[in-house]
Amino acid sequence: MKKYILAFDQGTTSSRAIVFDHDGLPVATAQKEFTQIYPKPGWVEHDPDEIWSTQAAVGMEAIFRAGVGVHQIVGIGITNQRETTVVWDRKTGRPVYNAIVWQDRRTADFCDQMKKEGHGQMILNKTGLIPDAYFSATKIKWILDHVEGARKLAVKGRLAFGTIDSWLIWNLTRGKLHVTDVSNASRTMLFNIHTLQWDTELLDFFDIPASMLPEVRSSSEVYGKTVEPFPSPIPISGIAGDQQAALFGQMCIEPGMVKNTYGTGCFMMMNIGDKPIESKSQLLTTVAWKIGNDVTYALEGSIFIGGAVVQWLRDSLGVIIQSNDVEKLAAKVKDSEGVYFVPAFAGLGAPYWDQHARGTLTGITRGSTDAHIARAAVDSIAYQTYDVLLAMQKDSGVTIRELRVDGGATVNNSLLQFQADLLQTDVVRPKITETTALGAAYLAGLGVGYWSDIHDISQQWQLDRTFSPGIPISETTTLIKGWHRAVRAAIAWAAEE
Repeated sequence: MKKYILAFDQGTTSSRAIVFDHDGLPVATAQKEFTQIYPKPGWVEHDPDEIWSTQAAVGMEAIFRAGVGVHQIVGIGITNQRETTVVWDRKTGRPVYNAIVWQDRRTADFCDQMKKEGHGQMILNKTGLIPDAYFSATKIKWILDHVEGARKLAVKGRLAFGTIDSWLIWNLTRGKLHVTDVSNASRTMLFNIHTLQWDTELLDFFDIPASMLPEVRSSSEVYGKTVEPFPSPIPISGIAGDQQAALFGQMCIEPGMVKNTYGTGCFMMMNIGDKPIESKSQLLTTVAWKIGNDVTYALEGSIFIGGAVVQWLRDSLGVIIQSNDVEKLAAKVKDSEGVYFVPAFAGLGAPYWDQHARGTLTGITRGSTDAHIARAAVDSIAYQTYDVLLAMQKDSGVTIRELRVDGGATVNNSLLQFQADLLQTDVVRPKITETTALGAAYLAGLGVGYWSDIHDISQQWQLDRTFSPGIPISETTTLIKGWHRAVRAAIAWAAEE
């Protein structure tokens, strides 16, 4: 009887589940979008119960679509939107507040204050992170400080905190397990990436009781078995934050290998081996994964708005009906004709880390059309990636010879060609671009012995297409100069407040 792995890919806008076979090929997929909640400008929330119900439903649906029995699923791997914060009551299992999403900026002023007071270096030294509203610590603190009765319950040991992986596992095991893995823990701003422990000094600093935190485990082991929603138990055997899972799914298993995921945001990661490197270019140092006793670290550049800029063109401007219409609209013009779009809807991420920058369109003339704006929007994804790759090369001292890419926007060939032109390096797209879910499946499969080792898995990676630079470096230099002028304009606009 054939055996399979089920991957849960709980993302920012949808919950997905994919059944993978032994060759690492997707057999069946199910996906469901869920509600985005915007209570105030800059605030982003999700309903944790809706996340759980959609994820449980697509898990069942994917198995049904695959035409296999639950008993043929030998392990579940979980990958998730990182930093998004859920706090719930251990007794009732009910969230005390909505999930505060990684994009949420409500704690930006508090983060600015931390930096001003000189706490930035201490946080960076311990966590590899730059103080920012992006990470979980200030979100937990906000819930404890603003939700009536929350701090009292937390002090009594009644409240549990988790990133989305922990929340799903709590529900899958009906409250038996409160765990996370090193990759998700390293995104909270509470985890010491050198000792691989929750840091007591940071917990005191943010005034967060240690009793709220999940137990930190490796990224590939059997944590326990499901109680819900399947008719028979399945081992939960792999966990990784979405970007770390994509790095693993892309088989970037050697130091110096780099991937970029083009999702809601864009996230570039470089495997840096078994020792953390402190970035001098405002990149993040993070834990990639832990398998057995071996820990792998990564450098990461986070771009907050990647593919979301296309959703904005669709939902807010109405210039396209479906996201995949953007390539056709942008192709109506040879280039953006000097129009630049800095999509800083939620501030600027790496390497700028300006929480207050806002979206800016520059270079518009009377002749500018919706096609120019669409082209500038798509180009902005490639420009932001260029900035991060440059910083990564500087920090690591490694010249990046190829960039492995994945995520929804990689179906856009013109984006990937422009990316190769800007970087003046090869951009490589694999046959299976579902690398986030695939990485979670691989970790889960290793955890239950479905695959024997990483070498066994690495044979499965297959090339779809390579995009090579097609324009001279002199041309890209001019384009990049214009982009940097536009970024300065976005930063200056916010600085005037």
